[in-house]
Amino acid sequence: MYSMTGYGKGEYREGGIALTVEVRSVNNRYLDLAVKSPRVFLPMEERIRTLVRESISRGHVDVFVSYTDRREKDRPIAVDMDLARAYVRAADALRAEFPAVKDDFSVSALLRLPDVVRTEDVLEEDTALFSALEAALVAALGAHRAMRLAEGERLKADLISRVDTIASLRDGISARAPMVAAAYREKLTGRIQEYLGGKVDETRILTEAAVYSDKCNIDEELTRLSSHIAEFHKIVRLEQVGRKLDFLIQEFNRECNTICSKSGDGEVTRLALEMKNEIEKVREQIQNLE
Repeated sequence: MYSMTGYGKGEYREGGIALTVEVRSVNNRYLDLAVKSPRVFLPMEERIRTLVRESISRGHVDVFVSYTDRREKDRPIAVDMDLARAYVRAADALRAEFPAVKDDFSVSALLRLPDVVRTEDVLEEDTALFSALEAALVAALGAHRAMRLAEGERLKADLISRVDTIASLRDGISARAPMVAAAYREKLTGRIQEYLGGKVDETRILTEAAVYSDKCNIDEELTRLSSHIAEFHKIVRLEQVGRKLDFLIQEFNRECNTICSKSGDGEVTRLALEMKNEIEKVREQIQNLE
């Protein structure tokens, strides 16, 4: 079981390359991935996303990449000859228009003009730098996964404890439920005797008690709750459980609400409300699970 919240850091230090990758994630219904890296790694962005998707299925994930490169390497220079010619033609035109103005235009001055000279971007073929990024990212995702697993196991223990409490409350309601009809019959008999001066129509009482018993019967809800609890214990053995448990806890809540609406007994209602409180706590915790 994995939490959606986690942090991992991976580093690469070799051959003049110092590169760090950080992976941070928080809760989100789907996988929402943001990659924040220097422009040089733009050709690697799809590879970054692929590696993240292989490790993380849900959550808002931020990947941060920073690096320094102290390797000695050639930096090819390119000259935009068309732009240079345009500058020269402009200089010739100005010289013809203003012959009295001192002319200090030279090749050196031309080289300093905007965009005439640029450094060629050869980083798209820099396999060493890209390999360093992948190694650091894999390490960061490994650390991130380990942290999410540790947090997920803590959440798992808390969820199991709360579902055990729900099971205990369910057993309490189950033990109390058969007494509800008997208590109603006794109360009904007492009221009729009070109003009729001791004359009681036993058949009428049995009929009324049977109708009430059918109306407040919660056997089906208790059975379904038992089934949901058993299913919960199966699901928590899996790795990715968030969506399944999110659906299942809605079923828990539905059965509990039905018990509350059917119950005409104070003790059953009290136990059901306690159960509802535990179910809500479970639901909140499930939002943290992948």
